[in-house]
Amino acid sequence: MSEQVILVDKNDNIIGVEEKLNAHQLGLLHRAFSIFILRRNPELELLIQKRALTKYHSGGLWTNSCCGHPRPSETVIEAATRRLKEEIGLSLPLKEIGVFTYKADVGNNLTEHEIDHILIGYWEGELITPNPEEVEILQWRNLNQTLVEMNKHSSLFTVWVKEGLEMVINFTKK
Repeated sequence: MSEQVILVDKNDNIIGVEEKLNAHQLGLLHRAFSIFILRRNPELELLIQKRALTKYHSGGLWTNSCCGHPRPSETVIEAATRRLKEEIGLSLPLKEIGVFTYKADVGNNLTEHEIDHILIGYWEGELITPNPEEVEILQWRNLNQTLVEMNKHSSLFTVWVKEGLEMVINFTKK
């Protein structure tokens, strides 16, 4: 069975479902999430990943710890918990801190048009074993320095990660 995404209106109300690739080909607004895993070492660091080159879009670009789309039967938190385990092998509590909407061409005749729910979690362990079909490399990086790098070299990062990272930085300052 093909993967489906939840289509939403501009207020994130469900209006239907669509096959994932088709939704991206047509640029349909759908629900998504971006997870930012943090740790103190001793300063706050962010776990970022370089997407596997075989991903259907944005392969080889740096991005947040994990991202994905809820299935029609899932809440954002349920879907994020599932994808975090599938993509980078972690199970930990997640908290939603905000949401934003964006629309961007991501190559291969695909458009990301998402209401992106931003979630954070904290990791204190050591070993993380990502799924090589999803992730090329994982790295821990200083939170604020990562934003500086994104501003200097935006073409090395996914289109959605900067706005999410700014939300995370603002949240951690509270």
